[in-house]
Amino acid sequence: MAPVGPAAPAPPPEVVAARLGSVRARVEEAGRDPAHVRVVAVTKGFGPDAVEAALDAGIRDIGENYATELSEKFAALAERRDVDDVQWHYLGAIQRRRVRDLARVVSWWETVSRPSEGEEIASRAPGATVLVQVDTTKLSGRNGVAPDAVRDIVGKLRAMGLDVRGLMTVGPFGPPEEARPGFRVTARLARDLGLPELSMGMTADLGVALEEGATIVRIGRALFGERPVPLA
Repeated sequence: MAPVGPAAPAPPPEVVAARLGSVRARVEEAGRDPAHVRVVAVTKGFGPDAVEAALDAGIRDIGENYATELSEKFAALAERRDVDDVQWHYLGAIQRRRVRDLARVVSWWETVSRPSEGEEIASRAPGATVLVQVDTTKLSGRNGVAPDAVRDIVGKLRAMGLDVRGLMTVGPFGPPEEARPGFRVTARLARDLGLPELSMGMTADLGVALEEGATIVRIGRALFGERPVPLA
């Protein structure tokens, strides 16, 4: 479910641009070339102004966790500006009944973990770009496929004609270093399968993710600040 309550106001574009510079500095500190690391601005909990601030700062990859938020922000932005070059990343649990609504908008489906999800995406958006979400924490409520099942689902998704570009994972709660084993497992799987993209790392564990080979990082708080506590 999407958060309940009003969307948080986004910082001005110049603030987001300065914070993006800090994120790119962290990429360099990890020994990586910022030109080879895709920053996805995660605007969950913020309104369309957050997307506009990200676009004005030079980010073209926007991440959303909730289908309703994504659809509403896309519609609002399409009324104000050209959004043809925006890459929308869907980061939430995939509900098959919502794929139809999202298929014309989403550029990257980052959380595929079941063949049935792939079938629905393939039927609505043939050849779509997908990432397989790997569950490296075994935490209750987390999406993802077990590491030893990744090869099988990648093969099935490819057989559906989908562009399986890489793997995605979410680190555990706690100190950033605790995410390293899962990131390392995911990176090894991607190498073994010849997959070029690794989506892993958020604001808290960004450095560890970069050290382990992340090519896509999903950044919200470091760009937009803290989200409000959802209203009950």
